Parts: sequence; C-alpha cells; structure tokens
Amino acid sequence: MANTPSLENKTLSSAWDGLSPHLIASIYQVERTENGLYARTKNTDPDIVQSPFSEASMEISLNWQSAFEHSGPENRAPTLLAMLQSGALQPIIDAVADLVGDGSAEGLLRGVAANAQQESNRFIKQFEGRTGITKLNSTQVFNGMPPVKFQVTALFRAWRDPYAEVEAPFEKLMSWALPVKLSPDGSVLARSVNSARGETGFIDALVPSIAPVTVALQYKGRTYAPLVIESIADPLSSPIDVKGHFVEKSVPMTLATLTAIDRTDWSSYKRIDL
Repeated sequence: MANTPSLENKTLSSAWDGLSPHLIASIYQVERTENGLYARTKNTDPDIVQSPFSEASMEISLNWQSAFEHSGPENRAPTLLAMLQSGALQPIIDAVADLVGDGSAEGLLRGVAANAQQESNRFIKQFEGRTGITKLNSTQVFNGMPPVKFQVTALFRAWRDPYAEVEAPFEKLMSWALPVKLSPDGSVLARSVNSARGETGFIDALVPSIAPVTVALQYKGRTYAPLVIESIADPLSSPIDVKGHFVEKSVPMTLATLTAIDRTDWSSYKRIDL
C-alpha cells in the first residue's frame, strides 16, 4: 500500500525528508459512491494532509453487561440481606429476646424466650458468609459498542514556508471538521413558506444545513475509512515567526468511525486503499 499520494493530488504537509513513509499519516476526504462504498473525492477535494503523529492510539469499547445482575434477593431487600450475610442482625435478635425475658415475671416466658433466641441464632447463623450471586446473574451479554475512537496528535513544523507547511494543512483539517454550511435561517416555518413559493426546494426547507465531510486515515499500512473528525484543537500558544505565521503546531484530534465495526471491517482496514 503506497503512502505517498499521486501527483494529481495536492499534498499539504511539512518537509519530512528522510522520515520513513510508514510514519507519515495521510488524511483525505472520502464520499459514499452509488454502490454504498466510500471512495476518495479526487474531483471536488483532492487535497491530502500528511503529518507524522507524535501520539496515536485507537480505542475500541465493547459494551458487556450483566443483564441478570439485579435479579437476586439482594436487590429486593438489600438491607435485610446485608444484615443477614454480615451477621449484623444477630445483636438485634438478642436484644429483643433479652427485652422479652426481662420484662416478664414468669419463668415460663423466660424459658420460651431463651429457646426462641437459640433457634433464631441457629437459623440466622446459616446466612453468614453466603451470597445470592450465581453464575447466571453474573453472566455478561454483549450489548453493543460505540464507534471506534482515534486519539492522535498531528505535528506540523516549517523549514521554508510557514504558511504552506503549517497553516495550510491545519486550515484544511479544520475545514473538514466543521460543517460545510449552516443555514442562517433558524425558522422551519419561514423556510416552508419559501418552499411553498417555489423559492427553495423541500429538502432545503427541511434540512437546510450541510454536515461535515467524512475522511480517511492512512497510517502504517492501514486505511481507516470512513471517519469523522469529532474534535480538533488549535494550539494558539505555538511559536510564530516575525510575520505572525505559525512555524510549529501540535494538533490534537479525535477521529471516529461512522458506525461500530465488526471482524470484517477490521480485516478490510489492512487491505483497502482509497
């Protein structure tokens, strides 16, 4: 898999002569085709942003839950079961038995109370050290997964031209992260009236704005697509030259897949080349 873009694409990057191409990441715009797959947008936006990553990690969260966790007796009477399992109920039984025995002048009642106390102690003793947790109510079931997250930090630094090597690549990343267009008119009713007059279409009236684009990330022999840029930071404290142009930027970004992935998607990351 080639990591170097063809000459028909405009590459926005710093000069990284001598650095292995496997260490340079390429980010470019992709779009859905008629067959449902994603391809590079060579005609509308052929730019490719290239940069090494000073930090890069991928996080896959798998949501496993114990569906039967709250089906045990501890959840129906949590305080009572806790006192039984820990033995904390025993002093209460003893205190009640002593109160009954001391409050009666008849020896027979004392004997009955003492016998009842012994039986209750023997019964309550059986609960100590036991629990209602079983293999059934502790069994985990797969309950879905969120999209895969990529935490990366793209590095740009200038040797000759601060704008071309630092600012232009960052501006392209920012343009991909932001919505293509947000409608200035927030009233659905006003847009519906314009649509009824024939001034705008029905789609423009219902959903007038255009969402951010999807991108692909090519890094170390793998191509991850389609992705969206969930967050991007502009380190304003980065150094500048005498003209105010940034000469270096470390740009933290969070990229995410559009959907959760399966085993086939994971295997295709090592094969596809958009």
